[in-house]
Amino acid sequence: MRGGEELDGFEGEASSTSMISGASSPYQPTTEPVSQRRGLAGLRCDPDYLRGTLGRLKVAQVILALIAFICIETIMECSPCEGLYFFEFVSCSALVVTGVLLILFSLNLHMRIPQINWNLTDLVNTGLSTFFFFIASIVLAALNHKTGAEIAAVIFGFSATAAYAASTLLAVRQWRASVRQQSASDYVRARTESRDADGRAEIQRLDTQKLPTSPLSLNRWQLA
Repeated sequence: MRGGEELDGFEGEASSTSMISGASSPYQPTTEPVSQRRGLAGLRCDPDYLRGTLGRLKVAQVILALIAFICIETIMECSPCEGLYFFEFVSCSALVVTGVLLILFSLNLHMRIPQINWNLTDLVNTGLSTFFFFIASIVLAALNHKTGAEIAAVIFGFSATAAYAASTLLAVRQWRASVRQQSASDYVRARTESRDADGRAEIQRLDTQKLPTSPLSLNRWQLA
């Protein structure tokens, strides 16, 4: 009977010891959530951007560039063909670049690449598209053969020019606003760092003044 009680005591001590060692072990299972990879699973369309002025202009630019490209592709004969080829290149390039930017902005994919200044990127795209669409439309209007496809391409080319010009003005305003905001944040951060540096210097000066300088006061300070 006594041996059974001693055995039970040993088992209780062993279980308590294992519980204590398990609690103090550094290799405990953690309950912290594992960071998920930021893949393409959480993509959602941003209706606010598409309803806004920039989003509507971007959609209009893609549609107009697509129609202009389709019109120029239906022309089978041309002489000279330089104006047609230039308009084809401009409309196709504007369609591809603007379409990619529309997808990035409408799905908020640009927020995952903060290293790129997207406001400036959009400004460069709209500015170059405005300039080249205007030149290509003028050249095609001067060298066309009065066919229906060429006239339609010229009309949609100038319409795309107007859409890109309006977007360029809005992009310039947005870019200036972001630059001013960045400058203001840099100024506030510089002022805060300057105040912190002044405060640390003042604290160090006060600490230095509190220290005893004479041997007598130093002995009294040590005795105290």
